[in-house]
Amino acid sequence: MPLGEDGNGWKKKTTDIKEHYDFKEVLGTGAFSEVVLAEEKRTQRLVAIKCIPKKALEGKENNIENEIAVLHRIKHANIVTLEDIFESTSHLYLVMQLVSGGELFDRIVEKGFYTERDASQLIHQILDAVKYLHDMGIVHRDLKPENLLYYSMDEESKIMISDFGLSKIEGSGSVMSTACGTPGYVAPEVLAQKPYSKAVDCWSIGVISYILLCGYPPFYDENDSKLFEQILKAEYEFDSPYWDDISDSAKDFICHLMEKEPLKRYTCEQALQHPWICGDTALDKNIHESVSAQIKKNFAKSKWKQAFNATAVVRHMRKLQLGTSLEGPSQITPTRCYGKKYQNFHLTSRAPVEGRRGSNEGSADRDSLRSCTYCCRPASRV
Repeated sequence: MPLGEDGNGWKKKTTDIKEHYDFKEVLGTGAFSEVVLAEEKRTQRLVAIKCIPKKALEGKENNIENEIAVLHRIKHANIVTLEDIFESTSHLYLVMQLVSGGELFDRIVEKGFYTERDASQLIHQILDAVKYLHDMGIVHRDLKPENLLYYSMDEESKIMISDFGLSKIEGSGSVMSTACGTPGYVAPEVLAQKPYSKAVDCWSIGVISYILLCGYPPFYDENDSKLFEQILKAEYEFDSPYWDDISDSAKDFICHLMEKEPLKRYTCEQALQHPWICGDTALDKNIHESVSAQIKKNFAKSKWKQAFNATAVVRHMRKLQLGTSLEGPSQITPTRCYGKKYQNFHLTSRAPVEGRRGSNEGSADRDSLRSCTYCCRPASRV
């Protein structure tokens, strides 16, 4: 269905978007879109606007319409908000909430003190947001650290989930089959190309929790097929010495989320009731030195162009003294730890974990609509 002919009343017609917003500068570009930092003329608020030429979307209208349908329904404190939608004869404009606090890993590395309790509080926010999505029948399908951004530069800033380019609203059958996501974070049933449901997001949260407590991914191998085999079998370990100071409760929490069988896997609601999240079992021991060292080794600067340059945003925020206000073919997407292309699945493979199995670092070789998200990425990671 051509854009503009679906009768959606939430699209505002405009002849010129710049009648409403002053464009400051480009934050990033994707294969089908450009994201700009803009100031709303009426309120002087800074926003991120995703500008999508309709011509570039010919034959791909369903992709963006799906993203809009998902975003338009979401109102949650820990999820990036779609604030407005404008449509001209040539473009679609998604006006997104601007988040300026930077990426999850960068914040952890910059900290001088970081504990299990810090990780638990982060995961609590993520679980609460994803439970909200699941209760609305929405599956994110691409949860990973790169999609977790801090709302502001404030030390106590909340975490935000971004990037709904691969999200899906569940149908009456509550199962999906499209292979999508990022290899290191996708559930075994996705790689096995089996039908799946919202349980895939819970697996991804388990992987994120694992990384937050040690600084490296749970699955690694220089051989592509062996890496796939590990994920398909849910084979991972709590390696010494990295996990020696981590509580049994944290490990138990991860095991319930990284459970191979989807029906046995914790739901978000169950995970929120785990003592590591809602109780007193998360330790206060400082694990910053070990975790930050591993993050720096295993999530190094990417060689592929990021969708955003946060330097532009920070510069404008400081200038304005606003520093702390404010289904089809496989769609496996690249992430910083991935480089080689899988022969069978056309995925992007993770470079081996440095200091453990090798130090080769690859670079991803493709961009897509979903890589041009609506958040600000720190310049140190560009």
